[in-house]
Amino acid sequence: MSKELNPHTSNIEHRISNIVILGGGESGVGAALLGKAKGFAVFLSDKGKLSDKYRRVLEDNEIEFEEEGHTEDRILAAGEVIKSPGIPDKADIIQKIKTKGIPVISEIEFAARYTKAKLIAITGSNGKTTTTLLTYHLLKSAGLHVALAGNVGESFAKQVIEDTFDYFVLEISSFQLDNSYQFHPHIAILLNITPDHLDRYEYTFQKYIDSKFRIIQQQTAHDFFIYYADDKAITAELDKHNFIPIKLPITTQFPDHLIGKPDISYLKDDTLTVNFHYGHQEPMRIRMEELPIQGKHNAINAIAAILVTRILRIEEEKVKAGLKTFKNAPHRLEPAGEVNGVKFVNDSKATNVDSVFYALGSFKQPLVWIAGGLDKGNDYNQIQDLVKEKVKALVCLGKDNSKLKAYFKGIVPEIRETQDVREAIKLGLSLAQPGDVVLLSPACASFDLFRNYEDRGQQFKAAVQQLMQENGELE
Repeated sequence: MSKELNPHTSNIEHRISNIVILGGGESGVGAALLGKAKGFAVFLSDKGKLSDKYRRVLEDNEIEFEEEGHTEDRILAAGEVIKSPGIPDKADIIQKIKTKGIPVISEIEFAARYTKAKLIAITGSNGKTTTTLLTYHLLKSAGLHVALAGNVGESFAKQVIEDTFDYFVLEISSFQLDNSYQFHPHIAILLNITPDHLDRYEYTFQKYIDSKFRIIQQQTAHDFFIYYADDKAITAELDKHNFIPIKLPITTQFPDHLIGKPDISYLKDDTLTVNFHYGHQEPMRIRMEELPIQGKHNAINAIAAILVTRILRIEEEKVKAGLKTFKNAPHRLEPAGEVNGVKFVNDSKATNVDSVFYALGSFKQPLVWIAGGLDKGNDYNQIQDLVKEKVKALVCLGKDNSKLKAYFKGIVPEIRETQDVREAIKLGLSLAQPGDVVLLSPACASFDLFRNYEDRGQQFKAAVQQLMQENGELE
């Protein structure tokens, strides 16, 4: 049976009648709803237990599903499988599907077939959520009819059922890109590539790089590719291939190969200069102090978001007004309170060393650093110099703090440890002076003491609020 196709995709005719969705979370249930709306026979299968919320949605929409196990015969009879990004390709059921030659795609790929909206896709090892939220906010506050999807917001597939938006801003992970083939963003942003999730890529960094670059595999000479030009992995890949979209580099260092290019945007002397000469637009300049997000890494994120507004011809005044009203997602360098002149900052989302590198670089004040949790094979060499320069004390918050203590002994003057977030807060305050910052930026997963990084961040903020109350700093 022939299906309606996204005009941006190739003219492949889809004659499949039945699809199987693997995974019953936000993306899987959204894909199931879209599949039913487009006339497919849909079956959803989840190896685990569905949440009450998603089970209700499936039941209310009369979509067949199973949970806590896979019925292989039913799955292997699919014309196409839409896979949750959390399921690795090496999973036994995926291997059996591929052996039978059944196509396996992502929700992003599936949903993109059915939208006429222009797609703005953002990926990177770090910073993609902040950049996605800022881009969406700037477009929405400027009056564009825009939606938010991907790894944030509601399912992309669910939102294209009615397909009423002109633009989608999508946060895209490498796992989603792995099963995308005709996905075609008009604007693609690649913020950085650092080793992460290598267990999904046979511990081969190049395979992870290849995954990230799938974001531009369908772009044409009429599309735009915004990228951080100081990232060696990105520039090395660009040197190897003749990618055809219009390239818009961002730099803080002015590497030789970018000097003289008219469309280079940069951070210099605490000022962002955003260049986009198409349409004869003048450079847009913004002081770092005018940004709602601080730190060098966030300057790069902000330039990327502002470049999108330049491409879409949004007036500078509207962009600057939007910057003033932006609030970042929780647990990303989030102000948590102040006690006796000491500021507390919640950066619980920083679950790897690269994220901590950016966090440490965001502050000029002396830091008391709270770190620890489940170590993921961390190499602390990357942050050694920053820690030595900025961190006056380290509070280790985890069940096993031996690696942190051993590495930073002799680098950080004072090291304490605890398994209680409230005690970590009090230790931080005792080790700080007025004007200092107590920074929770763990560099580790949270699962030894907390449900997830959100739980860790929420408990941190609650403990700070309690301390403020005890010190009479809350009304």
